[in-house]
Amino acid sequence: MANAPVQRMSKLMAKTLRDDPADAEVLSHKLLVRAGYVRRTAAGLWSWLPLGKKVLGNIERIVREEMDAIGAQEVQLPALLPREPYEATGRWEEYGPELFRLQDRKGGDYLLGPTHEEIFTLLVKDQASSYKDLPVILYQIQNKYRDEARPRAGILRGREFLMKDSYSFDVADEGLAESYALHRAAYQRVFERLGLDYRICAATAGAMGGSKSEEFLAPAEAGEDTFADCPNCDFAANTEAVTHALTPVDATDVPAAEDIPTPDTPTIETLAASLGVQASATLKNLLVKVDGEIVAVGVPGDREVDLDKVEAHFAPAAVELVTAEDFVGRPDLVRGYVGPQGLGEKVQYIADPRVAPGTAWITGANKEHTHARNVVAGRDFEVDAYVDVVVVREGDPCPNCGTGLKLDRAIEIGHIFQLGRKYTDALKLDVLGQNGKPARVTMGSYGIGVSRAVAALAEQHADDKGLVWSAEVAPADVHVVAAGKALQTELALDISEKLAAAGVRVLVDDRAGVSPGVKFTDSELIGVPRILVAGRRSAEGVVELKDRRTGDREELPVEEAIARLTK
Repeated sequence: MANAPVQRMSKLMAKTLRDDPADAEVLSHKLLVRAGYVRRTAAGLWSWLPLGKKVLGNIERIVREEMDAIGAQEVQLPALLPREPYEATGRWEEYGPELFRLQDRKGGDYLLGPTHEEIFTLLVKDQASSYKDLPVILYQIQNKYRDEARPRAGILRGREFLMKDSYSFDVADEGLAESYALHRAAYQRVFERLGLDYRICAATAGAMGGSKSEEFLAPAEAGEDTFADCPNCDFAANTEAVTHALTPVDATDVPAAEDIPTPDTPTIETLAASLGVQASATLKNLLVKVDGEIVAVGVPGDREVDLDKVEAHFAPAAVELVTAEDFVGRPDLVRGYVGPQGLGEKVQYIADPRVAPGTAWITGANKEHTHARNVVAGRDFEVDAYVDVVVVREGDPCPNCGTGLKLDRAIEIGHIFQLGRKYTDALKLDVLGQNGKPARVTMGSYGIGVSRAVAALAEQHADDKGLVWSAEVAPADVHVVAAGKALQTELALDISEKLAAAGVRVLVDDRAGVSPGVKFTDSELIGVPRILVAGRRSAEGVVELKDRRTGDREELPVEEAIARLTK
């Protein structure tokens, strides 16, 4: 093994902190700052200090090894990108305010890349002319940029972050399915090597577009995603991708709809209390504007509308809630008393599958202080489109087996998409097919959050003393601590050099004037998996070896400790 240089803490450009940063919200933010891995530069922007850069580099190495193993080829594309390709695919506007837009001195429009589908497509268009040039998988590990409205949670939600993005290009859909499967398996190997607990969850494609999409989620309290997990079968999905089956019912015996006076009941709660019914018997109709046009969204009264699902359905159109001004000049829309019956063609009506044909409801009568009962879907009103738009709740039935779902928070660490031909159609990527005719190429897109993985590992594996890294990710293989006296420091440095000569990565705490207690506390805070202490028995040639993960410790002769660590 190559001789690895010893990293001495007396020269390390990093300071550990005793107290949590004042703005820290989550565990990873607190510990990565306190342990000297990162420092805040500005809102959503982070500087990686030497220890943090080593962890980041180890994750990059693992990702590279697994990508190379499936035949992917690494490239490096610019982060500063021209407007035109993103305009061709519609994403210049679709990304909205999250896109960093800028102009050069000549007035040309550019963006800082949030993701690179367009640019990779143009690269392949330039390089590939025949089906013989495909399939190909290209990837890069590069900083990405998104103008988060409220950067939070340390490196978890920043404006600049490190991501591995790869793209597959195939002539046929069967090839895309194979490329997707290769990435899926590679991601499993990556996250297993990193030591992350993760779930593969069905997901929506969002602004990326395409058909099949899956997320790799690391369960953690600090996670910004919520996913549904079935305790009885293998179903797991981001809550935005959980769907409810449309099951029509027989409404033959339901009486005709009738209006009922309901003064001062503009909310579901006041209506249910006034009539002595459950909120689930009522139909809530939320009004939104889609590119300026009013759309009504119907859900059972005891459920909340998931606006992310509504936006996903109408993407890339802009969706916003109506305001009081939107009711002006609209006698067909009575605020607080809107019902789907009688809305006519002026208002599109979408409904959750729970509002199935034949179901009967109490809902607004489109008159002041009036509701209607026995209003039946399919009889008294029509649904333009059924879309699962409710916020998923704990205990909702699993779409596969019907068992009550569990909900957990998680950090998104990877996402894979079968994009199909969305981008190759927009940018006209064709190759000469086997039949001698032009063939439109099909694509996949696959991302791993490299910097996010650092935070996810910190969230999942830290304990009350500090960070706990796995061997492949840690900034060093062993943290050697000199308790303080000259003899102990001399022994610690001698051991460190011998370990380094054998290829072991060593971090040694040789700081003068720092108490043993502070050094021991810092060794646990920093989280290197093995800690070797040159302490009170140094004169006897005996050191203490501690496993940071289990807390197990034992005293060993120096030579045996070195042999153990270099095995």
